[in-house]
Order: sequence, then C-alpha cells, then structure tokens
Amino acid sequence: MGFFDKIKAGLSKTRSQLSERTNEILNIFKSVDESVFEELEEVLIMSDVGFDASSEIIERLRQKAHQEKIKDSSLLLPALKEIVADIMTEGVDGELELKTSPAVILVIGVNGVGKTTSIAKMANLFKSQGKSVILAAADTFRAAAIDQLQVWADRVGVDLIKQQEGSDPASVVYDAIAAAKARKKDVLICDTAGRLHNKKNLMDELAKINKIIDRELPEAQKECLLVLDATTGQNAVSQAKNFSQVADISGIILTKLDGTAKGGIVIAIKNEQDIPVRFVGVGEGADDLQPFDAKQFADVLFE
Repeated sequence: MGFFDKIKAGLSKTRSQLSERTNEILNIFKSVDESVFEELEEVLIMSDVGFDASSEIIERLRQKAHQEKIKDSSLLLPALKEIVADIMTEGVDGELELKTSPAVILVIGVNGVGKTTSIAKMANLFKSQGKSVILAAADTFRAAAIDQLQVWADRVGVDLIKQQEGSDPASVVYDAIAAAKARKKDVLICDTAGRLHNKKNLMDELAKINKIIDRELPEAQKECLLVLDATTGQNAVSQAKNFSQVADISGIILTKLDGTAKGGIVIAIKNEQDIPVRFVGVGEGADDLQPFDAKQFADVLFE
C-alpha cells in the first residue's frame, strides 16, 4: 500500500468521527450561513484539532466562502480540504530530504511514545531508498532502551553503536560518528533519553551531543525529530511545547495514528508550534512509518 491507502486505513477511527460528522452537517445545512461554520468548528474541536487551529480553519473558510461567493454548503468541503493542506504545508519545504552524507538525525521524546520503534522504522525506510544507515544508542539511562534498539537493528539489518547502561550519551554519539565516517554511512540516527521531568539535564545533554556533532561533522545536515503519540491527543501538543523549550526541533514523528480518533492532533501541532510533521506511524510493521503528505492527509481526513 502507498501513503494514501495506509493513511486511509490508519485514520479510519478519526475519519469516522470527522468525515461522517462533517458530511452530515453539510447535508443538513444546504445553504451557507453562520450556523454551518459554528457546527463545523465544533466538529473540528471534538476531533482534537484544537481550539486555536479550529478557529483559524473556520475563519479562513468563512473568508473563502465570502470571497468566492460560495452559497451551496456542499462546495465547502473542497475548500476545507484546501485550507487544512495549506496550514499543514506553510513554511515547510516538502518532504524531509537528506542532503549530506552522513546526515545526522537526533530523535527525542518521552518514554512510551514509540521512539525506539520509530527509529528502526525510519532506518528501514531509508534503507528502502538505497541509503546506508547506522544507529546510536544514546539513551543510556534505560538498559531496556539499548536492548530494544539492538533487537530492532538486527531485525532491519543496520549497524548499532552502543555502550554500557549509564554511559555518557555524548560519548556514544562520538563513537557512532567515527563509525559512520569509517563505514561511509549515509545516515546516522541517534536515540536520546526521554526525560522531561528535568529539563535542565536534558537541555545540557542535548547541548553536549550537538557540540560533538558540530565539531566532528561541521558540514553535516542535522535534524532533530520529536516523537509524539497521537493517541494522547492534546497532551501531544503540550509535549511539543515543552520539548521546544529544550531542543531546536525540526520535525515531528507522529506514532499510533491507526489506533486513535484523535488524528486531528496533526493539525493542532503544526498550527500551534509551527513544527512540520515529517513521518506518521500507521501500523506495527517495519514499513508502517510513512513520510507525511499534507494534501493526501487532508483528502483522506475529509473524504
């Protein structure tokens, strides 16, 4: 299955809530008036699009309807799709493109959001694109994190650089960079600790890791991707806000979209934090992490 089919299947719970309710409203209100906009805004908020993002979408829809003299409510649906796609792509240079070799990707996020499996799935995706990948187990505070990443590295067939539990994460990244250079790898993906309860420690740790990367690979493209669990709804927006205070996040990996009716959270995160969604997880398989396509996402959401 391609992105469209996978996201369609993965968003089935969100779609049944959002799409069906939207179509129901547009069928009830044949002509465009203020009550249509109010009903649509309520549907968006209930689907975890968030208050601010929902208000923004409906205001744009209201303006578009006025400017284009839309009188028939059925014509609001394509306009709604277009507005959502526009919000999701504003300030984003399309799909994440890795331009240096090696490129370095730091992956952050609290424990339990699917960070380790997302790293493995991302490695698998890059491998399928013909890139060589190496992983760094720099979440050294949990032995389980290192062991779990080793299992996944073996499963998808990529190298893993690791040290003992409790080692200095920056030291692991240093070793991984040396290995990436020596083995001429295209992509280095670094797992990092998911502690948010002590922001100072996490900030210091990431600063130290970034300093190593800047010194050892000064020309490398560097991405910092935050993993969020879609099933947590508005809590994911709070996590994005908190992590933005300690890291320069360049993109979001949104996991477990297939298990929630809260898929609207994708729009809330982009609107409120202005961080693009780069990948979405729509299943358990190694190939179920997909590069995010905003237009297809909007098409599926309001199909």
